[in-house]
Amino acid sequence: MSKGTPDAKQEALRSQGTLNARAEEVTDPLFQQHEFFDPRDLLQVKYEMLHRVQVEGHSIKDTAAAFGFSRVAFYQAQRRFAEGGLGGLVRRPPGPKGAHKLTGPVVAFLREAVGEDPSLRPGDLVEPVQERFGISLHARTIERALKGRQKKGSGA
Repeated sequence: MSKGTPDAKQEALRSQGTLNARAEEVTDPLFQQHEFFDPRDLLQVKYEMLHRVQVEGHSIKDTAAAFGFSRVAFYQAQRRFAEGGLGGLVRRPPGPKGAHKLTGPVVAFLREAVGEDPSLRPGDLVEPVQERFGISLHARTIERALKGRQKKGSGA
């Protein structure tokens, strides 16, 4: 396991979102003495940290530190594991997932407006959407919504 240059496993971990950016902070003997345990594998590190506390009864404070985490991060991992199993331990980007303002009625309104007047540009629809739905959409968001709906041919 090369620590300096990226290898195939490191690239795979990065692409999966499970590369531990702080692998050097993992000081637990398990990860120092056994090649099977890779401190770069964030999923493996979190799982073993939880195992150490929940199954082996070690202290949260000491275990979290040995695995390169804070107590708060330990509790977050514990909650995520309880809610979602191993998959819950994989980091997800924060923020909304998808176009949360583009509900079915909003997209239907946009499509209907353009259907009635094809000369309307996305910027022309910003104000009518604001007035009718009380939401602020950028013209580019409207443009993408209309193009996406045309390609997929679906409602919202």
